[in-house]
Amino acid sequence: MSKKLKTTPLTDNFRMPGEHESQEAIWIAWPERTDSWQWGAKLAQTAFVEVACAIAEETPVNMIVSAGQYENARQQLPSHIRVVEMTTNDSWMRDMGPTYVINTFGERRGVDWQFNAWGGLLDGLYFPWDADDAIARKVCEFHGDDLYRAPFVLEGGSIHVDGEATAFTTEECLLHSSRNPELSKEQIEEHLKEYLNVEKVIWLPNGLYNDIDTNGHVDNLIHIARPGEVILSWTDDENDPQYDISRQALDVLESVTDAKGRRLEIHKLPIPGPLYITEDESDGFDSCEGMDRCAGVRLAGSYANFLITNNRIIYPLLDESKDEFVKEKLKEIFPQHTIVGVNARNILLGGGNIHCITQQIPAI
Repeated sequence: MSKKLKTTPLTDNFRMPGEHESQEAIWIAWPERTDSWQWGAKLAQTAFVEVACAIAEETPVNMIVSAGQYENARQQLPSHIRVVEMTTNDSWMRDMGPTYVINTFGERRGVDWQFNAWGGLLDGLYFPWDADDAIARKVCEFHGDDLYRAPFVLEGGSIHVDGEATAFTTEECLLHSSRNPELSKEQIEEHLKEYLNVEKVIWLPNGLYNDIDTNGHVDNLIHIARPGEVILSWTDDENDPQYDISRQALDVLESVTDAKGRRLEIHKLPIPGPLYITEDESDGFDSCEGMDRCAGVRLAGSYANFLITNNRIIYPLLDESKDEFVKEKLKEIFPQHTIVGVNARNILLGGGNIHCITQQIPAI
């Protein structure tokens, strides 16, 4: 049985591994919420199945499914993908799942962040969110791993680490008044150092343009290829509001060193589109105060929102004019990996993408 620990990863010498390190499994949660997902989530379910199958070619996949959707999911998923019945409020596994930490003795533990649906009662996307907040503990119980319950609100998509003591995040998200208004930037940074066991936090000003659902998660703006290498969402169009955001991020990344004193190598990955919700795509959602799915709204589309899982990259296909270029660029950055694209428009319409709906369990 899992134990809830009263220490921290820092005091116990556990660290969060980078996504490029070896993984035992990937967790995904089945979409069914009708205000998040169009037409009863049927289109999203098809996309989630495609993502799960692409991952499962390399890494075992566990799919969380509610009791009411169990038979539907089981029929849509191939038999080698495990279906696990759990209750959720929605399906953003990166944010509600556990962040794992490991040590040098082959031990693994989970970090259970406090989850408030990206803003709580101030500007959260839905209420209640208690089932989502319980998922991290349940996943740790499933694996028999002890866990730390962090004393502050955080989502997994708001952080990236390189596995060698450097973390990346955005001020837009972590300093937002809907997360931890009682904590200063310095206090939040200390919490990150305690619960990720990192020595340095690199703060970027903002997340991707119009990523309002998450208040600017870092995983929609950048990805960490490996220690010392960062992939940055980019546009050369100076009239695009994304240009200034990416330019400011580049200025920060080029001016800092990581925890090991290295200058960062920056790979620029073009943003798709810009992409906008069409008239057809604005149909089929139940109404919700927290989410804007109106025609003409710009989507926070990003190719940086991909998953590294063992020897495979699963990236979103979002723009026919750029998809192939992005694949070739990812091949250059990850020459030892198989690069697999999955049609992800229907995930993006829900407010995130492939990295957002997945959470890795490190191998030990």
